[in-house]
Amino acid sequence: MQPIMIYVTCATEDEARTIAHNLLKDRLVACVNILPTIQSLYWWNDAMQDDREIAFFAKTTEENMDKVIERVKSLHSYDCPCIVSLPIENGNPDFLKWIVDTVKKQT
Repeated sequence: MQPIMIYVTCATEDEARTIAHNLLKDRLVACVNILPTIQSLYWWNDAMQDDREIAFFAKTTEENMDKVIERVKSLHSYDCPCIVSLPIENGNPDFLKWIVDTVKKQT
């Protein structure tokens, strides 16, 4: 199992916390780090947007990515939420093992 990092943006901190709690409860992720407010500039519906959002990083494995996408989309307020994965190429072996062992305990 290959550990990965997932990046997600949300409209509010409450939404980020709700999604994070559900991902953790379902053991789809081992850990979620919610970041303070970020400023996001992007194109949507042919107009440039300038919004405050909340972002989070979740640690999981490649095998869980499809389930994470499905779960986040089911809880998210956006029509097209940002849910992307980033490879973890190296790190503390004990921490990487903890990620894998934690998500293996899915119910």
